[in-house]
Amino acid sequence: MSELDNQIPSAFDPFADANAEDSGAGTKEYVHVRIQQRNGRKSLTTVQGLKKEFSYSRILKDLKKEFCCNGTVVQDPELGQVIQLQGDQRKNVSTFLIQAGIVNKEQIKIHGF
Repeated sequence: MSELDNQIPSAFDPFADANAEDSGAGTKEYVHVRIQQRNGRKSLTTVQGLKKEFSYSRILKDLKKEFCCNGTVVQDPELGQVIQLQGDQRKNVSTFLIQAGIVNKEQIKIHGF
């Protein structure tokens, strides 16, 4: 029986390191740009982690005008304020945030398929 116990692999969590990084223990705070699939080909782009001193409504207004899409600011109980945009705007949003001087390139994490 002990031979079988040695051969069975233990549970492995591939996201254990990522969760430790994102827990806020480090000095860097990241801005997460994600994509969520809606219906069929429809998708949402969410921007989370911007500093609270920025006006989310002003940033949203500029993003909507720049990329010709609709969007909203959502208040999430766990994540705080999150910007949602229609369509896959991950690259556009990341370049906009860098060019506007809101965040550095190293502070942006782009998630999605």
